[in-house]
Amino acid sequence: MKTTYITLSLSAIFLLGLSSCKKGEAATSKYESLQNADSAAVIVSDSVSSAATMTVKDKQFIKTAQVNMEVKDVYETTVSIEKSVQDLGGFVTHSNLQSNVVSENTYDTSNEEAMLVKKYQTENTMNVRVPTEKLGEFLTLINNKKLFLNSRTIDAEDVTAGIKYAELEGKRIKKTNDNIAQLKTSKDKVNMGNDNMQEENTQQLANMNVADNLKYSTIDIYIKEPKLRITEIAITNTTSIDNKYKFNFLYGVKTAFVEGFYLIQRIFVGLIVIWPILLILGVAVYFVRKRKAFKKPNQNISE
Repeated sequence: MKTTYITLSLSAIFLLGLSSCKKGEAATSKYESLQNADSAAVIVSDSVSSAATMTVKDKQFIKTAQVNMEVKDVYETTVSIEKSVQDLGGFVTHSNLQSNVVSENTYDTSNEEAMLVKKYQTENTMNVRVPTEKLGEFLTLINNKKLFLNSRTIDAEDVTAGIKYAELEGKRIKKTNDNIAQLKTSKDKVNMGNDNMQEENTQQLANMNVADNLKYSTIDIYIKEPKLRITEIAITNTTSIDNKYKFNFLYGVKTAFVEGFYLIQRIFVGLIVIWPILLILGVAVYFVRKRKAFKKPNQNISE
């Protein structure tokens, strides 16, 4: 009897322990699943804003985004973004990839060669448009290319009231056009018709722009590389070449003699050009000397 009681007690203890273990495993599994769910929620919230994927019944939104981030390779990221845009059915409207030179120095390596060393940073400013329903997916794709996200802004402008107002304006313009048609033909009727048609065209253009902006979201993207790149370009040693041909003594002496000879020729030709003046001066000098010679004998006689 005693043995049976001990056996029953041990069995109860074993069953209780087994039940506790199962509860512990269930609690651990539940905790792990909740933790994984939280991690997934963090990833989703970090990748896609609710504004990018938001849909509200009876509401229409024009969605735009601005992304500023640092990437490992601007050129590679640019190509990847352009491909992603194309795959999603969008298009690129602007892409300005450029390298900003931070410093530029030339180092002579021999009498004939030198090395141009440039330090620069590469950046790109892009403007792309993707179907609005693919905006969240596109932002997730480019988010995977980042090293560091400086900023990301997503706007969802509610244009429901504006669209309703445009419909009302369209009805008003049509009614005005019908009223003008009932008027007698006159100069005023023609002017009113032209003004109403111009207003109708403006309204249609505005409706087309709104429809386009509803269909495609606009994303402004700025990407840059955080580190400086260095490029080495082999060039000619221009300093050595300049010094080599800066001055040649023998050629300079020869040139000086030639220029002196030409100078003598120019002086001789110049004297020939002014021969009348020289003739007048010669005659004047002759008479002055003759007069002086005539005065000297007269002075000797008087003495």
